[in-house]
Parts: sequence; structure tokens; C-alpha cells
Amino acid sequence: MSNIIVLGTGMVGSAMAVDLAKKHQVTSSDFSLKPLEKIKSKNQNINTLQIDVTKKLELISTLQAFDLVVCAVPGFLGFNTLKTIIEAKKDVVDISFFPENALELNKLAKQNNVTAIVDCGVAPGMGNIILGYHNEQIKITDFECLVGGLPKTKKWPFNYKAPFSPIDVIEEYTRPARYIENGKLIIREALTDVELVEFDKVGTLESFNSDGLRSLIFTMPHIPNMKEKTLRYPGHIEYIQVLKKSGFFDSKKIEINGTKISPIAFTNKILFKEWFLEDNEEELTIMKITIKGINKKGENEEIIYDLHDEFCQETQTSSMARTTGYTATAAVNLVLNNLFNEKGVFPPEMVGKHKVCYEFILSYLKDRNVTYIKTLINA
Repeated sequence: MSNIIVLGTGMVGSAMAVDLAKKHQVTSSDFSLKPLEKIKSKNQNINTLQIDVTKKLELISTLQAFDLVVCAVPGFLGFNTLKTIIEAKKDVVDISFFPENALELNKLAKQNNVTAIVDCGVAPGMGNIILGYHNEQIKITDFECLVGGLPKTKKWPFNYKAPFSPIDVIEEYTRPARYIENGKLIIREALTDVELVEFDKVGTLESFNSDGLRSLIFTMPHIPNMKEKTLRYPGHIEYIQVLKKSGFFDSKKIEINGTKISPIAFTNKILFKEWFLEDNEEELTIMKITIKGINKKGENEEIIYDLHDEFCQETQTSSMARTTGYTATAAVNLVLNNLFNEKGVFPPEMVGKHKVCYEFILSYLKDRNVTYIKTLINA
């Protein structure tokens, strides 16, 4: 039994702590007391600790008692927190999805003899693991990942609920989208190239450009075509475009009756209520990964992975927490079982390239009823 600390006790952080507590000694930590009290009520065996991750020396001291760290802090805290964990010489699995390039910490991780697996969620995360595995099997020409978290019950006008802060979603809608086309890096405005896609069980969804390739741009430069698109119910993008074009996402403050406020702060406050996902509100995760390439026989091959996951009634756990969190806890067990022990910073594709890791993670998820359906075409 290993001693693990989970930094961050949000929806996903809590789900990871509960999952890991089945086999390990787990401590959940957070800046706020309320989420710690909440997780303690879910599982009395989980220890709780109030901590401020921005207090570097205090965090380093605290981490010394643990075998491994799971980092699930908000994105804006992620990079510096990961750096501190590495400086504390602790192995770590990170899902904070910060905007900075985690590979900048690779040298530091090697110097400190640390294994750091980053971006280890559903997307980024599982899509990378699958791509990393098949990159070892065939010569890949095309990779596309369509993914979205959606409420089961549509509510006009947005037909959307967020398991995290609206400001993080708005960031996805405003940050330029990077993808690879014919071997070249293409940058386009987010929310563009809207396409309608049919899915079993949910029907028609719309996909749009988002900046989801992240580390793949740097680790898989030999793949000529790579793209990730986000999925929403039809009509969502039009309403978002109206807000965006009308200035509701602007950060420059404006004055209203003598008070200065940024439009995006106002929008975030309004949408927080509109998009708030209740604890037991049913939602689902949809993902479709398409990989095309040439196999070792010289034949064209197309591999498709489909995921349809829903809120778990039995454990009262959201689909986004399950699909994101259990990928990360699978990686935790990979490290603790010594199935992956390389030193440095590793995005998931660098883990999935190893067949034993790819198979372990898929099996771990399947045991928790998170099942990826694989289809092989033109083999």
C-alpha cells in the first residue's frame, strides 16, 4: 500500500481520491475546507489536509511524507505547482492542464530523478495514449480526436453544463486553435470549421476547432495531419459566437456608473449559474478517435475508437470525473507497479507507446465501466 496525496479536491480530484483509496492510503488536500469536508463524508478512510500550493517551501515539506503526488489544481496554478512537486523529488501524475509547455520541466525532472506524467485525462490524455500506441504499429498519416462533455438534459439556450469554471471553457473558445495540416502548423480562430457529426445514442452534434493537440505538436511532428475538435449540441456555437463578437469575452475593463468591470468577469459570473453542473446531474462524455495510416504490410488502415460514457448512478460520479480521473489513477498505478519508471516529463503519448502501459490503462478503465470500442477498417 502506497501513500498518495491528491492536490485539489474538485469534481475530478475527489473521484481520483475515492478510486485510489480502494488500494492505497490517500490524503486529499485543498485550499478550501468545504470540499475537504465533503470528501470526508464520502469516504472516512481518506485523510484531509488544508494547504496552499503557492507556499512553495511549505508544499515541499508536506510532500516528503508521500510516495506519489496527483496534481489536480486549477490550470492557472498548474505549472508552478508541478515544478514545486518535481523540486520536492516526488513522482507525479498531473491533470491540471495548464497553458504552459510541461516539457520545459523535463530537464529538472531528470535531475531530480522524478517520473512526471502530465495531461493525463481523457482529452488530452487517453487520445494521446491511443495515438502513442498505434504510432509504434503503423505509419500514421492522419489523427483526429472529436470530444465533448455534455449534459444529458438540454436547457435552452446553451444546451451545456460545465464540470469546471466557465472561465476555463471561455478560454477554450477564445484561444487560437493549432493543428497540423500537410506537415505544417496551422493556426485558426477557435469555434471555426463547424461540422455536424452523427453519434449513436445522442444523435447529431456539432464539432469546432479547439486548441487540444498540446504536446502532440512537439512529440509527433512526423504525422502530417492532426486535429482535435470539441463537440457540443447543435446551436451552442452560434450563441457563443454572438457573445464573443459582441464583446462579452473582452478582458479590457469598461466603466458602468462609476464602476469598472471587465466584460469577461461579468460573463463568467452570469454563466456560472447558467452552466453550473449539480453534483448528481446526469451528463455524458463522447469521444471519437480516428487514426489513418499504412501498416507493416503496406496496406491502408483506419482505426476508430469510440467512447460513450455516462454519469454513474451506482457511485454518483460524473462521467467527466470518471473518464478524466480514472485515466490518471490508472497512470498512478502504472508508476507504483513499476510498469513505467522512466525519468523526466512525459505526455501520455510517450507512455502509451509501450504496449504494456496501453493495455494496462485500457483494462483499468474497462474494470470501471469506461469502455473504448475499437473498430479496424480496411485491414
